[in-house]
Amino acid sequence: MAGVGGRAPLGFKRWLSSSAPAPRVCVVGSGPAGFYTAQHILKHHGGARVDIYEKLPVPFGLVRFGVAPDHPEVKNVINAFTQTARSERCAYYGNVTVGRDVTVAELRQAYHAVVLSYGAEDNRVLGIPGENLSGVYSARAFVGWYNGLPENRDLKPDLSCETALILGHGNVALDVARILLSPLHLLRKTDITDSSLAALACSKVKRVWLVGRRGPLQVAFTIKELREMINLPGARPVLNPADFTGLENAIKDAPRPRKRLTELLIKTALEKPGEKMMEAQAAAAQAAAPREWGLKFQRSPQEVLPTADGRRARGIRMALTRLEGLGDSAKAVPTGDVEELECGLVLSSIGYRSLPLDPAVPFDTQRGVIPNSSGRVEGVPGLYCSGWVKRGPTGVIITTMNDSFDTAQSVLEDLQLGVLDVSTSREGFGAVESILHSRGQCWGAMSCCSSQHESMMQPNSSWIVSWGSESCEPLLGAESEPWKYVVLLSFHCSKAQGERDLNSLKVGVIAEVNDHFWGRAIKSSTDLG
Repeated sequence: MAGVGGRAPLGFKRWLSSSAPAPRVCVVGSGPAGFYTAQHILKHHGGARVDIYEKLPVPFGLVRFGVAPDHPEVKNVINAFTQTARSERCAYYGNVTVGRDVTVAELRQAYHAVVLSYGAEDNRVLGIPGENLSGVYSARAFVGWYNGLPENRDLKPDLSCETALILGHGNVALDVARILLSPLHLLRKTDITDSSLAALACSKVKRVWLVGRRGPLQVAFTIKELREMINLPGARPVLNPADFTGLENAIKDAPRPRKRLTELLIKTALEKPGEKMMEAQAAAAQAAAPREWGLKFQRSPQEVLPTADGRRARGIRMALTRLEGLGDSAKAVPTGDVEELECGLVLSSIGYRSLPLDPAVPFDTQRGVIPNSSGRVEGVPGLYCSGWVKRGPTGVIITTMNDSFDTAQSVLEDLQLGVLDVSTSREGFGAVESILHSRGQCWGAMSCCSSQHESMMQPNSSWIVSWGSESCEPLLGAESEPWKYVVLLSFHCSKAQGERDLNSLKVGVIAEVNDHFWGRAIKSSTDLG
């Protein structure tokens, strides 16, 4: 079987009959990078045990909270991750913030190997005046808001303006534009949160501009997302033909994905209505598309302009740029000219960035990554990294998969070669649990409230688990000891479905429940049998 990056997977069947202690591996972060790393180690080492830690109660990271709600097919990878989590050699621990509740040094004492896969949890800032005005948001926060990410649930973006401006020409920028302009009947079919849907129902936004520093040949979005925008019901594209004139020759030798993407942009920008279309028909078509979106190129933000009272955004001043160089390496250089564009909503979609996790972990603040070689953290034996914190916030999910397999392969090789000393056993979560207790974390073993929990773990279902008790009754009649028990949504359950489940149980809105258990460590039902 072929391996990762030319490295053949190593076999460890000897561990099944060996009396040596089984390797215990800790993965920090339960997004794609974390689960792919765990999956590869479990698959190619018959004795390894993997514990996955996550600061949120629920797993799957950006697959759960970053993928647009109208892209359910992208979330199908959750099914594979769930199978990994249900392995008898894998355990998931939510609501544990590494670096605060437990240090990396403590994890290294408890495990033979520690893999940091915590992703990029912050966004790059614009660094311009007016960035902190009301009406200016990061796309990351906006995406978290409509996907139900706890830290963004109270964002309450002001959608009372007619024009929104998104800074960035990537897939996330198109996702945000599409959600802002999508008809409500389409959004209702998704797992967007009820509160976001209610806010979008009252939105007055009918025009969205997506602005980038460079030109059409440097856009970062993919053809799938562009096609979705072009075909979005009730919204028409507004592209300046002058931006695309003459590009046919420039893409003759371009890679196929770039060529197809640019051809679609050219076709959309230059396409004329059929000669036989009457003016009345054109007017009717225009009326059927009351909303619009467009791409603006070679513009770099200089300042978010405030309203007269200085409190909120009313527009943005941009420097016009020219390009130096060709292709993806072209750089935007200011020409000296500026323009202003009126808008009441500004969304910055210029990228994510990783943050340092623990003083004991080397971190390159310039690149926003952990210095490493094939996932091995420089200068810290037994410590590894995978995903965005390893290579930077780039690529798609398949990129993360290959990257994580590469790191997992490094762990396997170090086990095989004896770089990792597994001659003595490590306690794993047993040691971590003691640390959490010593610091006041109210961690308790979870048990399923139904003897038929297998049926409750099917797709689109949720299960109720109790906090150190076999019974659900205290949850349903919680007046005596409010919030001693908690509700944990299943891996498969959508956020919207979860909210409906909680409301149907009459235990209050999900935010009220969350307020009482964000600070506790939660163990998943992967050990429930």
